[in-house]
Amino acid sequence: MIRERQREGIAIAKAKGVYKGRKRALTPDQVKEIVEQAYAGIPKADLARAYCISRETLYQYLRRAA
Repeated sequence: MIRERQREGIAIAKAKGVYKGRKRALTPDQVKEIVEQAYAGIPKADLARAYCISRETLYQYLRRAA
């Protein structure tokens, strides 16, 4: 019964737009810059440090851009 009411509450919150998820770490312009720099041969670890993101986040952006 509790889970049922919880699901209903979550559905209502989603309908109101409360459950939006986490904001992106980088703007689309920054992603474009990173992709260009990565293909130019700049080390990925250096790019991640420069944009204050993890290497895994960097790789996710690169996979989405490909």
